[in-house]
Amino acid sequence: MTATSGIAAQNGRTAWRNWAGNVRATPARVVTPASVGELQEEVRRAAGEGLRVKAVGTGHSFTAAAATDGVLVRPQALAGILSLDRTAGTVTVAAGTALKDLNRALAAQGLSLTNMGDIMEQTVSGATSTGTHGTGRDSASIAAQIRALELVTADGRLLTCSAKGTDKEREVFAAARLGIGALGIVTSITFAVEPLFFLTAREEPMRFDRVTEEFDQHVAENEHFEFYWFPHTGNCNTKRNNRSQGPAAPPGPISGWIEDELLSNGVFQAVNSLGRAVPAAIPSIARIASRALSARTYTDIPYKVFTSPRRVRFVEMEYALPRERAVEALRELKAMVDRSDLRISFPVEVRTAPADDITLSTASGRDTAYIAVHMYRGTPYQAYFTAAERIFTAHGGRPHWGKVHTRDAEYLAGVYPRFGEFTALRDRLDPDRVFGNDYLRRVLGD
Repeated sequence: MTATSGIAAQNGRTAWRNWAGNVRATPARVVTPASVGELQEEVRRAAGEGLRVKAVGTGHSFTAAAATDGVLVRPQALAGILSLDRTAGTVTVAAGTALKDLNRALAAQGLSLTNMGDIMEQTVSGATSTGTHGTGRDSASIAAQIRALELVTADGRLLTCSAKGTDKEREVFAAARLGIGALGIVTSITFAVEPLFFLTAREEPMRFDRVTEEFDQHVAENEHFEFYWFPHTGNCNTKRNNRSQGPAAPPGPISGWIEDELLSNGVFQAVNSLGRAVPAAIPSIARIASRALSARTYTDIPYKVFTSPRRVRFVEMEYALPRERAVEALRELKAMVDRSDLRISFPVEVRTAPADDITLSTASGRDTAYIAVHMYRGTPYQAYFTAAERIFTAHGGRPHWGKVHTRDAEYLAGVYPRFGEFTALRDRLDPDRVFGNDYLRRVLGD
């Protein structure tokens, strides 16, 4: 059992579960190829046996995108930086590399990704394949920073694609940067990188009414803006990250530990456990918790500002809305919670991204705002998520590919103008659905 996803013996077979524990599968076998050649052979072997193949990273997705009763591929042995081109501003990295290892290795070379999400436990292939993103006015998701990639297709071939390739390669590149595991198994990714820079983070409590009224202003004035609203209260915590000249001025060891470990993990774990045991106490707890975090400003290299430890486990739903619809949807969400008997101990997270050109990116073709709702692991979440999803879909929302949702191919074809391009490419690359599973059948169709 790992600290991320879990592997354990069960009735003579290996059982797998994701990080949140809400998805489980029992594959026929689990393989950890030590080379791309071994991976190609495993795919050919599985196809010959009529077994489906899925790759899984650290299990941070909340959907069954990686679940299979066939062959489960763990790519962690395919790890490390393969090449670094300072002139081109790119780094090529093996697919099983953890984002935390990539970030640290890049920093040691005086380099950085432009933007990233708020956790870095995932593998690079898992994070990009499901659309992991941070928040940014001008800089987009991790997948949007990909410049080339390689993947093993259903017949065991190794396919290389980039925006500079042939027409076929460009078509694959447009889709495979965020492929949900449907087009093949990614073996390496080439990312754009830039010289290491500093970010100054300003965290500040703010009332819900003010932050929603000023939302467009905050997005326009800051390179990276996000905020958290605490249900059952009118309180939010905002975070603004902007480039600065430095030098590094990280939080002090004591104040950093209090904010990031004691309050955000230790105390938060305790209050969520209390809330699960005594749901009626949650509104009072939320009012106290929402006032516990104070304003602070600090400066550091990007990954130390963008990311933070997340040790309290939860289940999450996140929808990408047209940015101009986000505030209205958020106000509807707050009104729904206020008039309901729901008890929600986790804050709601709001982030943004510019439009990109990836076929099934949640920000494909439109400036986007993300609203994410969470529930503590082991707490019933269906009523809350169902009510939230009803609001999000009424505003044309697109569900995050790696987070809980109930949408199907018919709905998704209506909110993704290029949906048909993706499914047609899938038909050509994997006509026998070697990389298929029940989740992909629901969201992409047969």
